[in-house]
Amino acid sequence: MGNLLKSRKFWLLILDTAISLAGFFLTKYASPESLDAALVVIGLLQPVFVMVIGAIAYEDGQALAAGAHPSQLPE
Repeated sequence: MGNLLKSRKFWLLILDTAISLAGFFLTKYASPESLDAALVVIGLLQPVFVMVIGAIAYEDGQALAAGAHPSQLPE
């Protein structure tokens, strides 16, 4: 559980979920006619978060392959 709480990917996922849920529910209950606009904005933000999480995962994989990942460095 400790490694998960230190993970950049995990916290980006939590941030993305919080932003999406807040945007959806605030728009739904504040102004039902703007719900479609909120869904478009959420839909546009999702690929950005997916790409950032994917880039971090790729970076971590390359660091592991090179032996330079923080989990592989001596303390």
